[in-house]
Amino acid sequence: MSAELISILVLVVVFVIATTRSINMGALAFAAAFGVGELVADLDADGIFAGFPGDLFVVLVGVTYLFAIARANGTTDWLVHAAIRLVRGRIALIPWVMFAITGALTAIGAVSPAAVAIVAPIALSFAARYGISPLLMGALVVHGAQAGGFSPISIYGSIVNGVVERENLPGNELVLFFASLVVNLIIAAIVFVLFGGLKLKGRDLDGEGDGRTKGNGAGELAADAANLTPARTATLTALAALVVAVLVFDLDAGLSAITLAVILSAFWPDASRKAVTEVAWPTVLLICGVLTYVGVLEEMGTIEYAGNAVGDIGVPLLAAVLLCYIAAIISAFASSVGIMGALIPLAVPFLAQGEIGAVGMIAALAVSATVVDVSPFSTNGALVLAAAPDVDRERFFRQLMVYGGIVVAAVPAAVWLVMVVPGFG
Repeated sequence: MSAELISILVLVVVFVIATTRSINMGALAFAAAFGVGELVADLDADGIFAGFPGDLFVVLVGVTYLFAIARANGTTDWLVHAAIRLVRGRIALIPWVMFAITGALTAIGAVSPAAVAIVAPIALSFAARYGISPLLMGALVVHGAQAGGFSPISIYGSIVNGVVERENLPGNELVLFFASLVVNLIIAAIVFVLFGGLKLKGRDLDGEGDGRTKGNGAGELAADAANLTPARTATLTALAALVVAVLVFDLDAGLSAITLAVILSAFWPDASRKAVTEVAWPTVLLICGVLTYVGVLEEMGTIEYAGNAVGDIGVPLLAAVLLCYIAAIISAFASSVGIMGALIPLAVPFLAQGEIGAVGMIAALAVSATVVDVSPFSTNGALVLAAAPDVDRERFFRQLMVYGGIVVAAVPAAVWLVMVVPGFG
């Protein structure tokens, strides 16, 4: 058996173990990088660590540190309640408010599961209280997170754009962002119509339109939204400053976020004391471990080997749609970020042949690997399932599983047809 095939089989084993044994995939990938690097590829420690994504490590730590502070001082709750106040309690708009909030959070740097963890409990509580389908509300929260998930300063966007740049592939950050935004917006609209969203029209939080304010309704929300403390004001300013620093001045997102987080911590140490412990360390470990293993694959020639094998299928468009389905199926049961970090490099030799547009293919892979996060086996889907109060959890689990299966079956083919077949990029 060739060294390249051994390294691919080890990667498959890593995904299987991580899925079935609930072990962090990043930790497994570091162990695999050590074992394969030393025993199969004859690499020393320097050769193994050459693939460690130091810049991405700083981005992950920086943005999650800043958002941990925002969550600790109530800024994220304020954003949710303020947005609800803007729609004046119209129940039909609440799912779209949740969609927009999670999209905004991920677009400016929140990790997708972190955004869902922040918004889902509030969203599902509203759903239970006001008779909104939990599947409708949960799906819009998750699709909202993915809609904003590929902005140039987001975690997902940084991962994909970083891999594209490192592999010297043609890329377009805005195409990637808008591809995910449009796909998730369309899916959210379909879900809204199919699961009773139109029936919510004409109802509001204040006693279903009769002028009476219910507990935890518009009156309390307005009071919460008005409570803009100095710490929250400073945090909102810091989040805006992060966007300006990255988009206007082209500064590093990770270093900018850490700097802003440290400034906030210096002025409000009590609220920020636990923020470092709430950094998404499992996500950091996951991404850095997988990308380090991918670096070992590159060093030993596995990337070129696998890409040539896909290209040898002889029908580039068939190979492309197969890659999209592989991304979707594995991601429905494992980590989206891990899949993106592994599949895009594996597709590099295939894309280098020039028969498939790289920009469209990368966007299709990214969307296929993330849109399926509504599956209850994924982190986001599990968060939605856990956050839903007063529901039959077994029934809700089956609903999410069926819905996730439909997404896995339909979306990869759709994005392949729209983004890959025309040959964009």
